[in-house]
Amino acid sequence: MSTANKIAKKTKEMPAELPIFSMEGKQVGTIALPEGIFGMSWRNDLVHQVTTAMQANARQNRANTKDRAEVSGGGKKPWKQKGTGQARHGSSRSPIWRHGGVTFGPRSERDYSEKINHKMRIGALVSVLSKKAKDGEIILVDRFDFAAPKTALAKGALAALAAGSGAKFLATKKKNAALLALASYDTNAIKSFSNIGSVLTEEARNLNPLNVMTHKYLVIEKPEEAFAALVVRAKSA
Repeated sequence: MSTANKIAKKTKEMPAELPIFSMEGKQVGTIALPEGIFGMSWRNDLVHQVTTAMQANARQNRANTKDRAEVSGGGKKPWKQKGTGQARHGSSRSPIWRHGGVTFGPRSERDYSEKINHKMRIGALVSVLSKKAKDGEIILVDRFDFAAPKTALAKGALAALAAGSGAKFLATKKKNAALLALASYDTNAIKSFSNIGSVLTEEARNLNPLNVMTHKYLVIEKPEEAFAALVVRAKSA
């Protein structure tokens, strides 16, 4: 095995603490990471099971075909049973006829949803959060302060955080760059970031493993409050 492969296989350790940045990208403090949230091992099987189930639960079933009882026409026998020299047919709604019903086609009443236990969901979330912390993809912000919704200020904040934290793709990645975990519902902050297609906003208490995994960076506002909420969720499992 090459040296590069050996290094790649080494398990990354959770950092003891992370810096906290202001909206201007300046470090204003540090905070220790809770072991129960960011110190878990990577559970590939659990994360896969939970995220695929979440995708199935979000699936909208719109495909629908008509069977022979639903297509129009065909109420009359096409021709008499015998004497025509043709094959016997009772209805033009038959699936072997043009414009007839569809056999075994997709139906809109099909249910794709899967059950996800609360303990599994929390286990997958802390596993994903731990991996993000070990990969250096978590950025902490003291607060997002917008007096009014302003996309230009939101873009400036992302650029400043990218420069201050060294997350070079935060402001340049065009798709799924960051998930912003807000401490609480903030209309001005949500509207400010809503026009930036690479960013998604969510309250920290509502984080789920699918959204965290989908985005490159996880930006957490008011980390003390966010960590407290996540610890409460983890203990409820």
